[in-house]
Amino acid sequence: MIFDTGSTTFMILCTSLVMLMTPGLAFFYGGLAGKRNILGVMMQTFVSLGITTIMWVAIGYSLCFSGGEGGIIGNLDLAFLNGIDFNTPFGPGGKYPLYIFISYQMMFAIITPALITGAFVNRVTFKAYLIFLVLWQLFVYYPFVHMVWGNGILAQWGVIDFAGGVVVHATAGFAALASVIYVGKRRDRQSPPNSIPLVAIGTGLLWFGWYGFNAGSELDVNSITTLAFLNTDVAASFAAITWLIIEWKSEGKPKFVGLLTGAVAGLATITPAAGFVPLWAAMIIGIAAGALCYLAVHLKNKLGWDDALDVWGVHGMGGVFGTILLGVFASTAVNTQAGLLEGDFAFFGKEIAAVVISAVYAFLFTYLMLTIINYITPVKVNVEDEDLGLDASLHGEKAYDEGAL
Repeated sequence: MIFDTGSTTFMILCTSLVMLMTPGLAFFYGGLAGKRNILGVMMQTFVSLGITTIMWVAIGYSLCFSGGEGGIIGNLDLAFLNGIDFNTPFGPGGKYPLYIFISYQMMFAIITPALITGAFVNRVTFKAYLIFLVLWQLFVYYPFVHMVWGNGILAQWGVIDFAGGVVVHATAGFAALASVIYVGKRRDRQSPPNSIPLVAIGTGLLWFGWYGFNAGSELDVNSITTLAFLNTDVAASFAAITWLIIEWKSEGKPKFVGLLTGAVAGLATITPAAGFVPLWAAMIIGIAAGALCYLAVHLKNKLGWDDALDVWGVHGMGGVFGTILLGVFASTAVNTQAGLLEGDFAFFGKEIAAVVISAVYAFLFTYLMLTIINYITPVKVNVEDEDLGLDASLHGEKAYDEGAL
């Protein structure tokens, strides 16, 4: 089998970029966490690289992309990649091997549950998290991948999600909110970020990797690929500056963490729309992301939800806002779908319905799942372990040799 070397190389690069986002997320969360819980949250993120890969090859890819047309979940016909080898082509055009698509989607599966971990920093036992990691993918992530990207019921209904507003960010963000409500508040909510430079490194890796996340989701190399790439950068930049300005005016000083958080909000919000909206719309989406996600974080604070690293406000609501704005700004001048501005009210309604369904289901199932896991093993750490910090109490390690600082 002869494959197109350019397309194959591009998809290998995009897959590598999305893989890099998981360590980037670990640095981002690790920098924001208090100094006694750096390794705990980084461990939760990195362990998904191993466990999710095993699950994906064994059953995940098959449940997401094999059979089940028009349904909620696929079948196990392709379990352990049965019948697929390195010469099997992807799709009708067959420009590159199916192995690349399998790997690319696996990287999405790895980072999605890892996003949730920032919400419950220093409150969840590692054993409970491992069970959570497995069950959440089986009952939340895999069904939504199949329904939206695997020719399931939402895809056949006409729902579009270019790179994961519904599938990744809304599900993870509202699962994070359910987790926070279930485990309750931290005993010490005043712990500042231990390393803002580490947050900056994480943001840089996330931003860099997001080009593979969004541009690669075209699954080809064409003009839409380049539009998705530029839309990603533009939305992130506009959101970062919007957040910076709002926070500067509100608190009197320009905050670096605010600038970085705004960029991530813009990246999350443009994700579902990157390949379906014109460049001018990406600017508006970026401004909306910076303002609305900032307001969502402040609403969270007023309501007393202890989402430690603002997963719900940035990723969850970013995914919601982005999906709704895709329904507004989608243009046939860019891709195959018209939005509300071009008169397609039905598509706009479908996008709202899809993101509401995903958010509500992810929230309810996650809360129920944590309740069940608690019967198997304690979900919340005890008081002594929380006060000591999870790095020492659960993992027996320290992020830094404090004597050398």
